[in-house]
Amino acid sequence: MRACIMPFIVLALLPGTAVAQATPEPASHSDVVVTGTRAQPSGWREASTQHVVVLSDGSEAELVRLTRNLERLHFLLSGLLGRPYQPDDQVRIHITLIGDVAEFDSMDLTNKRWQQGPFNDLFRISRYYDPREDGAVMATTRVDQRTVIERTPVNAHSVASAVSGLAQANQSLGAADRAALEGAVIGDLSTTGLISDHDLPVTFGEHAIDVPAESLLYAGYAQHYLQTYFPAAYPRWYLDGFGEIFASFATHGDNMLEFGRSPRGTGAVLNEFGGYPLADVLNDKYLTADPHKTGWTPIHAWLLTHFLFFSDTRRPQLRQYLAARAAGADAATAAAVFGDQKVLARELRAYYGARKPYEQVTYNPAVIDEPVVRRLTKGEAAFIKGRLELGARILVPPEPALDVSPKVAKLMQHAHDDAVRQRDTWLARLRDDATHWPKDIDAQLLLAEAECRSGNPDPCVAAAERAAAIDPADLRASVWKGLAMAESAAGAPPDQRAGRLDAARAAIAAANRQDPEAIEPLLAYFQSYAVSGETPTLNAIDGLQKAVGQVPNAPESRLALAGALAGRGQDAVARQIALPVAIGPYDSPERPAAKALVARLTNQTGDAPPAR
Repeated sequence: MRACIMPFIVLALLPGTAVAQATPEPASHSDVVVTGTRAQPSGWREASTQHVVVLSDGSEAELVRLTRNLERLHFLLSGLLGRPYQPDDQVRIHITLIGDVAEFDSMDLTNKRWQQGPFNDLFRISRYYDPREDGAVMATTRVDQRTVIERTPVNAHSVASAVSGLAQANQSLGAADRAALEGAVIGDLSTTGLISDHDLPVTFGEHAIDVPAESLLYAGYAQHYLQTYFPAAYPRWYLDGFGEIFASFATHGDNMLEFGRSPRGTGAVLNEFGGYPLADVLNDKYLTADPHKTGWTPIHAWLLTHFLFFSDTRRPQLRQYLAARAAGADAATAAAVFGDQKVLARELRAYYGARKPYEQVTYNPAVIDEPVVRRLTKGEAAFIKGRLELGARILVPPEPALDVSPKVAKLMQHAHDDAVRQRDTWLARLRDDATHWPKDIDAQLLLAEAECRSGNPDPCVAAAERAAAIDPADLRASVWKGLAMAESAAGAPPDQRAGRLDAARAAIAAANRQDPEAIEPLLAYFQSYAVSGETPTLNAIDGLQKAVGQVPNAPESRLALAGALAGRGQDAVARQIALPVAIGPYDSPERPAAKALVARLTNQTGDAPPAR
């Protein structure tokens, strides 16, 4: 353990500032019964603090403890990264904790804007993250998961013994070559010094690692924090490792926080999978690895990041490396700051065999807010999963262009058709719900958003009007109605378009006046120009910029802002805003357009070309 907090430094690139199906409506006496049932308390609770909103179908005590710990983790990260812990303008992340893995998996929450590794297939975790433009959402399970890492007596340790024997027998292999062979990997074929009292013994047969649900939660929040408050084009291995460093977050007593301990099963994983070539990480080759065959694991990502974080000599190089990647340098150019990679690999090898530092930090518990808890009604709880599914269902891959090969075209068309089928099935279910629960505002608002985001403006207007009739004060109904009106106006006769667009924007502006700080009207007002094909006004761009400031890690709105600023000749700022989407850690649907924009802006500004 170290006695003080090291000055962790990262680069900040934050820019300146459906019509329902025709089924009979229930009789009036049924409405009374239905409404009463929907208003009854559910098994779901919501806990909120300054920076997080957590939903859980577990016990209240567990929910309060985890929510409080997330706020403590936010406090810790703020201190480590030199950012004062205080209220801010960022939209709070919504985190949903679901009862079991099977229930979680049944939702098929395909991650479209967040990926890991790619790690070996054995290291699949049940976690969903979507940096949506109106606020990020995350979902994971409340139960620990189990990863089986060995079912055979043949492992990396036994292979290492054989390789060592061959090397010693081969007199033509010099000492320097043997050292290079042993040192140029992340990890070590010997795990001396890595085994601790909570690790797994090295034995033959099946090895399994329990992955605590809490560690998945803390790792996911740490990644979210970094990309929200310090958005940049990070390499994926770094974000994976950063999350793993804080996966071990723990509290002791009333005033001590701890992070940085070795993940559970570290020694067993390295013993089974062996080392991973350092060069393949620093040149981004690991990103194309086959998950069925790769030896790249979360433990390897943790080891590399942990070493660079905790090394007084290497940490400044890490800062320079991240700055170069964030500015658009290719992987090899950025990695040059580490010098001779063989030397770095030897240092890593020595580090892996040594005891690992970790941090314990004292703090004043009075600075951490107590979570405010409320129990959701059955009506509110009924649409928790539907809102999670929204991000995975409305994103439809494009159809193939005319110039792609027949093989690629077939794959693209299949992906497109499959996504459309899933979306339409999901929409049909939402329409049924909205028809069955005509007085439930959550049902109507979810349907309105789903219809709008699926390009169905008239059904969106109908659902939004039903929501407004239930609660005229809910600004979301005005937002979706206004945006749907703008989408519909885009296809209207020329002599009607202007008037209909004015009416659409008036509805959105009314929602903005109702709550000038709400992000939804700002986004919808800008989108009213995008869907109509008009050049956005300066006021619309200013509103979008404010929205990006509140949700900095949303690729959709970042790309829109970059394009709008480029259209006004602000190429350098636009390029900076688009880089995290174009060359950042995740392959989002917005990446191709962002890469094309950055390439064009790079040619115009003369900046270094982006990697990948």
